[in-house]
Amino acid sequence: MDFTGVYASLYNVIAQATNDGGGALNWLTTKFEAGGGFMYPILASLALGLAFSFERLWTLSRSKTNTKKFIVNVKRALDEGGIESAKELCANTRGPVASVFYAGLLRADEGLEAAEKAIIAYGGIEMGFLERNMIWISTFITIAPMLGFTGTVQGMVEAFDSIKEAAQISPAVVADGISVALLTTLFGLVVAMILQVFYNYLISVIDRLVGDMEEASVELIDSLYEIQKK
Repeated sequence: MDFTGVYASLYNVIAQATNDGGGALNWLTTKFEAGGGFMYPILASLALGLAFSFERLWTLSRSKTNTKKFIVNVKRALDEGGIESAKELCANTRGPVASVFYAGLLRADEGLEAAEKAIIAYGGIEMGFLERNMIWISTFITIAPMLGFTGTVQGMVEAFDSIKEAAQISPAVVADGISVALLTTLFGLVVAMILQVFYNYLISVIDRLVGDMEEASVELIDSLYEIQKK
């Protein structure tokens, strides 16, 4: 993949927005240019991290269901039409809870133990689907400040090289190098904080969905037990 083209495209978007908006964006672009070469991978980390975050937001929003209402409907289907009716309801309902229910109902004829094992196994699979790509968001949260600190080291090296060449210490001599050092650190930390907010929110959504799956699974096992007794 040609990352140079990606960096250039991202920079062109910022430049265009600056021309249209001025003000704060003009200041931001000026500081971005002053930060040096390490600003481009930091910007790429933000763009890719946000892309994965929005993908997870969209996927998780489609995974949400009214769990309590769904459980009531499944119990009604079990009472009125049996396991086959409940399976049909689960197959026509999206979301991890419905998928776990369907896996359990497929094994219901083999006994409660088989149904419970199927629910546990498929629950783990659904949890893996919910957490997909979260590792990449976490990676960019880690990489962004590391890139910033690397830019800081580079800026300090440039500052000391300037001192060596000028054979004197003055603010004018070291200003450019220190500016690069501070700007890359600042932008790297800001990117990490932005992505961390998305990451924590996504984790809270996943935790709620997993909690719903576990609670609903208990309800299903209880319902199957009642049917077996009858």
